[in-house]
Amino acid sequence: MKWSYESIRKNLGYAHEICIADDASTDGTAEWVLAQMKRDKNLKIHINKGPERLGHTILYDTLINDYATNDVVMIYHADMYACPRLDEEVLKHIEPGVVVSGTRIEPPLHPDGPEKILKDFGIEPEEFDELGLMEFLNHEVMNQYGTGITTEGIFAPWAILKSDWDYIGGHDPIFAPQSKEDSDIFNRFHLANFKFKQTWGGFVYHMTCRGSRFKDGAMRNPAGQVFMKGRESSEWLRQNLKSTREFIRKWGHMVKHDKMMKPIVPPKYDVAFVAYNCTKEMLNELEPWCSKIYLDLGDSDNIHAYTQVEQPKTSTDLGEKIKLYGNSKISELHDVCVEFDCNQLNAENFQHLVNLSQIIEDSGEVGVSQLDIFKVYISKLDTYENELIRL
Repeated sequence: MKWSYESIRKNLGYAHEICIADDASTDGTAEWVLAQMKRDKNLKIHINKGPERLGHTILYDTLINDYATNDVVMIYHADMYACPRLDEEVLKHIEPGVVVSGTRIEPPLHPDGPEKILKDFGIEPEEFDELGLMEFLNHEVMNQYGTGITTEGIFAPWAILKSDWDYIGGHDPIFAPQSKEDSDIFNRFHLANFKFKQTWGGFVYHMTCRGSRFKDGAMRNPAGQVFMKGRESSEWLRQNLKSTREFIRKWGHMVKHDKMMKPIVPPKYDVAFVAYNCTKEMLNELEPWCSKIYLDLGDSDNIHAYTQVEQPKTSTDLGEKIKLYGNSKISELHDVCVEFDCNQLNAENFQHLVNLSQIIEDSGEVGVSQLDIFKVYISKLDTYENELIRL
């Protein structure tokens, strides 16, 4: 955090308000910031004393809603180094209904992509090659991109008018403490017809994954190479799984975007599953992918066993979502009803459920059809994704 703060003050000056969240840290961060505030009138801090961490899903919103006083706000991570002119290049494009991202230069911790530049100038502040980065920016990068190029996509660091932030309502707290909260708000911007601009004139060096993601001692492999696979902490893996399941429950699909990171949002349908011979383990796989799921009368023990474990991990009322079908005609209660025998499910045909939104959209037909092992009843093709735009 100190490294990041100092890059902003060194390269962008002291006019910008910097709002920092300390999430029950024990490394002296809060004390250091409080000391800096005596010399920096535009530095603010929110301290969560803990012992439980709130995570950045909650704390970003606290900073913007309760501390930020300017018309433009930027979501900015503590593992980012602000390169010269980042602010100027971002502000060139800020206007109502537009979200502006800077461009990341980062070491090869993640796969390459056209929305960023992979170049290793260190993954620890102590080894950061600032001179090498500046030479790279001033020669290779500026010669290739100049300052006028923009592309369409969104990721941190991103900036927006505070009035637009207020309209959307901020991050959804169901993703706290972290993971998928960014993809969720990006979907909502997209559905609200916000425009995305990425400037290739304003850069950050992004060391990436500096929170709970890494195991202790897993920053590099013995050969000194940089890579991600197999290095995530158990804490991060658990939370990522929890947030992924919440994202699927909310949107009906996995995170989708194009190669430049612009969101792709399939339709959200009212989908009910009628699942025969459903075990607790199969219920765990199926439940996030539907609006409601109906099981045999004999599966009540499986429902109880599943909800005991899963309910503490979700904001969804599983008692309302998981039902016994009895004598009800489920196909008359929901817009889309999918009926199947869990004994016939396998990894291959399960993908039909994963891609159901796209399949329904492509078919565009009301009626009854057979899709592999699934009998599909469609009475209406109404979609509900726009109901998710604002919190």
